[in-house]
Amino acid sequence: MSDVQNLNNDKLPLTAVILAGGRSLRMGVDKTQVDLSGIPLLAHAVNRASSFADEVIIVTNRPDSIVTNAFQTKVKIITDKVAYQGPLGGLVAALETAENNWVVALAADMPWVSTEVIAALWDAREADDSLDVVVPVSDRGPEPLLALYKRDSMLKEARKVLSSGKRRIIAAYPELQVQEVSLESLQEVDPHLISFYNVNTQTDLMAARKYEQARKESDVANLDISEEIIPHDFKRGGIRVISLEETGRSIPTESPFTVYLNDVEIATVQASDGDLEDMAVGFLLAEGLLHDRTALKSVDLDAKRGLIYVSSSELVPEDLVYRTRYITSGCGKGVTFSSLGHARGLEKITHKLKVSPHDLYYWMSELSKRSAEHRERGGYHSCGLVFSGELQLVREDIGRHNAVDKLLGHAWLEGMPIEQGIVLVSGRISYEMIVKAAKSKIPFVASRSAATDLAVEIAQDLGITLVGYVRGGKMVAYTHPDRIAFEDSSDA
Repeated sequence: MSDVQNLNNDKLPLTAVILAGGRSLRMGVDKTQVDLSGIPLLAHAVNRASSFADEVIIVTNRPDSIVTNAFQTKVKIITDKVAYQGPLGGLVAALETAENNWVVALAADMPWVSTEVIAALWDAREADDSLDVVVPVSDRGPEPLLALYKRDSMLKEARKVLSSGKRRIIAAYPELQVQEVSLESLQEVDPHLISFYNVNTQTDLMAARKYEQARKESDVANLDISEEIIPHDFKRGGIRVISLEETGRSIPTESPFTVYLNDVEIATVQASDGDLEDMAVGFLLAEGLLHDRTALKSVDLDAKRGLIYVSSSELVPEDLVYRTRYITSGCGKGVTFSSLGHARGLEKITHKLKVSPHDLYYWMSELSKRSAEHRERGGYHSCGLVFSGELQLVREDIGRHNAVDKLLGHAWLEGMPIEQGIVLVSGRISYEMIVKAAKSKIPFVASRSAATDLAVEIAQDLGITLVGYVRGGKMVAYTHPDRIAFEDSSDA
């Protein structure tokens, strides 16, 4: 009988590492000690961990603040060797003292981690002896603070990442054997994914308190926390329908904007508000209608009427003066004046850029953190420009193509060294996006999602390194992998 089959009777040979951190900027207090159902929030995490792990370690920068009288198990409390290195620093400190070969990293503000979810992750670990990490993954990426780690291999890579100046746990994933477990599959044992609920704000805390009270009154262990977060709803056949006001989110914007070059109407683009001058320039640049930065005279936006006027000493091709105007959504159904044959005639990119997988993961996570419109409204695509080792620029739009135009347009206007750059995108990469990158001489394009076959073909022909699925501890190098700098995994 396996360890998991015995889980209700015996604890796993597993160390639970609870990363307690310190004061919460969003709550203004040490949130691990706020009261939830009569005991500190941290005690909920400890007591849950004690039901499945035979060792519990708390890592904190504020050990004197921890109240232990509500703990149902003996715990080891340690501090970071070097403070303020984030969750990764805390995990390293715990890995150095853990007695078991496997640990589960847990956030201190997750009060309802279920035994069944841990069992499912443990099952995935048992299926492959070569694994170093077992991590739940959603469409937003991995959940590193409810994941299993093999002590020795994770410690080795985590130390390397810290020494490079990184602070994120997932930065260690590229050099490890990672098994992803989808949140959808975990819903079989945790239908509402209550294990992943964390208390970050006062609103979260109020919802958690209502949830705890509801559990006590109904004696039901798996109530949906959304019942308390969104109290006013309509149910039809088990599907929840709520009002926009109850979501607390704004709606993505979309309006038509007509681009003129030297008073000649070029195209009407459906786009989101913001950075529209950049978008117009990027669109014209990608269509081959702008080339010389010194020839640009002005870019003027009439936002009220949805008009963008670009003036340049460069002439508008005569055929465009009389051509029927095109309307484009900028995403999926966009119309471009350039043909595929034109793309194949572009000069091949030969820049000798080298990119570390660790850095690529870090930049992709930074892109997500800086995608403010997506977090606030949803429905936005984001893209970023990296050079000199930093994510220098981020642009967002409802259209993937528009976001790229905004990014490359601004970079061109500001004279940024984009020929040494890396373009990051949140969504699917189509061939038009590769053509846009090629016209700006971008040597490296990466996405959290897939690339189309035509995008891969064009990237191969034009000398562009194209990488997809940068998530879950892996990435797919579609073309020109020589620009990926695979670090030496030895201790030396």
